[in-house]
Amino acid sequence: MRNLRTLQRSVVITCVLSMFGAATMIGADESFADLVARLQKEKGQFAERQQKMLAERYDLSDRPAKGVTMTRGKPVQEGVRVKLPEGMTWEKLAEMTPEEIKEKDLWPKGFLPLPHPHHEAGGMIHPKFLLDELKKQTDRDLTRFDLDHDFDKHQHLLAEFPAPIFLTTRPDLGDVSKGQLVTLSNFEELFKDILNPKQLEGLRLLVTPFPQQQFNATLDRRTVKASQGVSCFDCHANGHTTAATHTVGDIRPDSHRHRIDTPSLRGVNIQRLFGSQRALKSVEDFTEFEQRAAYFDGIPADATKKGTNILERGSQVHFMAEFQNILDFPPAPKLNLLGKLNPAKASESEKRGQELFFGKAQCATCHTPPYYTDNQMHNLKVERFFKEVTVNGRKASADGPIKTFPLRGIKDSPPYLHDDRCLTLEDTVEFFNLVLELKLTKEEKADLVAFLRAL
Repeated sequence: MRNLRTLQRSVVITCVLSMFGAATMIGADESFADLVARLQKEKGQFAERQQKMLAERYDLSDRPAKGVTMTRGKPVQEGVRVKLPEGMTWEKLAEMTPEEIKEKDLWPKGFLPLPHPHHEAGGMIHPKFLLDELKKQTDRDLTRFDLDHDFDKHQHLLAEFPAPIFLTTRPDLGDVSKGQLVTLSNFEELFKDILNPKQLEGLRLLVTPFPQQQFNATLDRRTVKASQGVSCFDCHANGHTTAATHTVGDIRPDSHRHRIDTPSLRGVNIQRLFGSQRALKSVEDFTEFEQRAAYFDGIPADATKKGTNILERGSQVHFMAEFQNILDFPPAPKLNLLGKLNPAKASESEKRGQELFFGKAQCATCHTPPYYTDNQMHNLKVERFFKEVTVNGRKASADGPIKTFPLRGIKDSPPYLHDDRCLTLEDTVEFFNLVLELKLTKEEKADLVAFLRAL
């Protein structure tokens, strides 16, 4: 009987490790101190593996575009960063069929799904500049002992920080963040004269930390000290993005789980789908879903154990949504009331790019003005171009349908696609040129980028 119980226990442990990755679990006879020591010992090898993969896929250099900045002045990076196979050019590749590219294994590695910084372990991870500011303001430390964000050494490729905040209700004020990261320490001072009491309470909840899978008070956490958890605005900093990343909770096994970039909350008032693939129908649904399920990788037992925050729909979820729904896109001075270029303000390149956007490039099929989304999901079937392969724990296979993200303010939100695989707008144009088989010329691609920057 004792041997049977031992066998049953072994089978259960094996199944759990198989489901969630051995690197993420505390062993049956392992203390928390031993877990920390083990994962810290392994940390360097996984970081090196990820950096090697990034360097193989991309040109990671700091090459700002001349005279092009994000809203608060951070330079926008220019140029195609995805590396091609030796001897190949973008023009040659665009002349080939998807079948030829797949057969000859010529699909650029940078266009394969991007793995999580440590895909087998997964979990929420924030860039260092956010960690430093949160610790400075709130004395909370979200530093994971087992891994760092893979773009910490390449921050020039990420969105500006802190991001400005624009409100649909007070466009006359411009950036209401005043250049600060909004946290529990300063939210009331910044917003008490701008928001009504209901909106202010919603913002308070958005900057209040609650337990999460990796950040909590149990021994199955990834911070050395017991943690209060994370807030919505730890990832969606100032209602925007810092490229904080995670692996989605709705896919198994782990090797198929998507790395997910934290999307901007700007303009959620005009969106009707939430979650890259979950297709939740309101920001209220998404807000509640995140803390009940996504915070805990879709594992109800973990949520119960680690301290899930059961938000009350009427007095909490709706308050949070009221604030989220007034987060606006940044100003676009070259656009008219219908979201298209004002010819008097646009350059010739931008005007040619707009014509391409609505014509040959087919972008407007999904990205319709004025906000450049159709509030639908589309399956690009990128798997037509490559053979299934596993890289750093992530199996590159079919992604399935992904929601159409708005393109308004797009230059403020690098990197691109749902998993950050495209570092620049030029990369993104090359990606869609191949996927949609557009055969754009070099000049047409440059004009299209110029138009996208004007949005």
